[in-house]
Amino acid sequence: MGESILRNKSYDFALNIVELYKTLASDKREFILSKQLMRSGTSIGANIREAEFAQSSKDFIHKMSIALKEANETDYWLSILKDSNYISIQSFETLCSKNQELIRMLVSTIKTMKNKA
Repeated sequence: MGESILRNKSYDFALNIVELYKTLASDKREFILSKQLMRSGTSIGANIREAEFAQSSKDFIHKMSIALKEANETDYWLSILKDSNYISIQSFETLCSKNQELIRMLVSTIKTMKNKA
């Protein structure tokens, strides 16, 4: 059940990232940073999906760890976009909060699986 919540939250987060990317590309004409954010922010959920069909516990942990790395990178790009005034503090705080929740859930999932292994 925990993974389905993580799956849903990461998917919703990816949709938020896609919306932000569209806004940055059309309104701000910003393409470089926003593409990096798009790649890392949507990759979180993609790696969680890959983990659902992992071949082993080790493979599952590996895929979830990649998702965690992507979430950490997403946090970086969000900070850059905020500090360079491409996104508002409110947008940053909203997305950063959702991303931090994903990070906490991923860390918890990985720890649980490592303890089982």
